[in-house]
Amino acid sequence: MRKLVVSAIMLGFLSGPVFAQASRSDDPIMIKEREKQQQAEALDKQYKRTLDQTRKESDAPTRNDPWANMRGPNDGKR
Repeated sequence: MRKLVVSAIMLGFLSGPVFAQASRSDDPIMIKEREKQQQAEALDKQYKRTLDQTRKESDAPTRNDPWANMRGPNDGKR
């Protein structure tokens, strides 16, 4: 009985650090990966927002002739 209790205690001591390492979320590699993912998502959102803005602007094209006041009534006709 005594050997069983000692072996259970030893097993608990040996397995403790394994579980402690698995629960760490402050791993530098994981932090970098999360930052990269957040930056990629932000870039995608900005890209989509820019595309939507350009599509809205191009839906209603306005034609403007800056020389309209400078031409006479018969300059463009032959």
